Amino acid sequence: MDSGGAVEPGRGRSLIEEQDHTGDVVPLSERRGPVTMGLLWLTMVTGFPTVLAGFDWYKAGFTLPQVIQCVVVSCAVLLAYSIPATLLGARSGQTYGLLSRGVFGRWGSFLVSLNLVWISIGWYGLNAIFLAEGLKGLYHWPVPTAILAVALAVAMAVNNLFGFSGIANFARYVAAPVLVVWVGCTFWKAMLSCPAAALAAAPHEPFPQGLTVISSFVIGYSVWGNEADYWRYGKPKTSYSVIPLVVSLIIGQVIFPAAGWMLARLTGITDYGAATALMNNYAFGGCAAVAAIVLAVTYFAVNDSGLYGVINALENIREMPRKKMVVLMTASGAAVSAALSFTSRPFELVATVSCIMLPCATVIMMAEWLLLARIFKLPVSFDRVVRFDEVPRVKLPAVAALLAGYAAGLATSGLVPGTEAWHVGVCSLQAWLASLVVYLPLRWWQQRRHVAESRKLVHRLLDLADGAVPAARGTGPHRP
Repeated sequence: MDSGGAVEPGRGRSLIEEQDHTGDVVPLSERRGPVTMGLLWLTMVTGFPTVLAGFDWYKAGFTLPQVIQCVVVSCAVLLAYSIPATLLGARSGQTYGLLSRGVFGRWGSFLVSLNLVWISIGWYGLNAIFLAEGLKGLYHWPVPTAILAVALAVAMAVNNLFGFSGIANFARYVAAPVLVVWVGCTFWKAMLSCPAAALAAAPHEPFPQGLTVISSFVIGYSVWGNEADYWRYGKPKTSYSVIPLVVSLIIGQVIFPAAGWMLARLTGITDYGAATALMNNYAFGGCAAVAAIVLAVTYFAVNDSGLYGVINALENIREMPRKKMVVLMTASGAAVSAALSFTSRPFELVATVSCIMLPCATVIMMAEWLLLARIFKLPVSFDRVVRFDEVPRVKLPAVAALLAGYAAGLATSGLVPGTEAWHVGVCSLQAWLASLVVYLPLRWWQQRRHVAESRKLVHRLLDLADGAVPAARGTGPHRP
């Protein structure tokens, strides 16, 4: 591989790696339609944890109207981020890592890609734990969660050996249809049984507190940060992004949590293990095999997508065979699942860090693309892969803005000891805004300085030319 990280087709790469376009732009002829992308995204923002969240919010004292209001606000924030983020991927055809090169520089791009790797591996291990706990709740296996999670983490990696086609086909033909059927069976049955008084109940907790708690889950679970890795395979049409995003969020973050809340109110069950058994009895008539298949399909689909993003990030740092990367990252995910199984509040930790650190980089790239290129008419190009030898090691405006976003988000997340008093608002949104507030003026100043230096250089060259021409005319040889 050369210094730019660009890979020539056919040089030491398998057919799957060439077809997956990890080092180049996805051709328009290979883009998928909105149905395929929508079904894929449905599996990425919908899962059993979104149902369990409804149980948890009922336990916390939030009413159903309050839950719906906070979820809608959270989804509006998500769409304000997700729509341009998916369009960035669809219109550029490039991965998250490739896009970061021209904005962050070489070392900055490495930082962005490394963050994606370790955070996505955290999600991979966490989803293996969720599946292990769900299966134990169904079958009451006397197996330690850590051991079962490790075994499941290994099995979840198979589809990534087949590239994006394996991920998309599994989501389209297996995971998404199963999820849609599950939603229909559970939600409508719960809604018909839930009394109308639940919709008119007075709130027990203040709205700002509910928004802080609920938005942390909704945004933390649904925002991926590296949307470009997946939507670069989508067709570059706005409606082809908007419609799948809206439908996926309605199903995954409105209907699923509402179903969990209603079931908790009907039964009084709020424990996760008991909730899993309840969902089995309520939706599948106590058939544990069907419930196990649903759980396995949904968690496998999510981890398929997560591991796929990790592979793209590693490709941006160093080229290596896909099978080697899959094996290496699967082993890492299995180790993380074992470690997280002994950690308190693992979901809060992984989801909060994820929704702060990964989207901040995308927000900065969107600012470069949408604001600077379209409004301020500054030169920027996302229609080709930037080589590392074309950019400096670090582009200070982008890296400074990225670190500022990290600081603002973590400080208001409640994760850092001693900052509990600052745990207000939507920490992810505050992180994204901090990145924008820092990046835009720094980038503007950088561009103005570059223009001023270019003009000075032109004036110097003109002055030198004006001084050299008369001298050449008086002393040099005659030129006809």
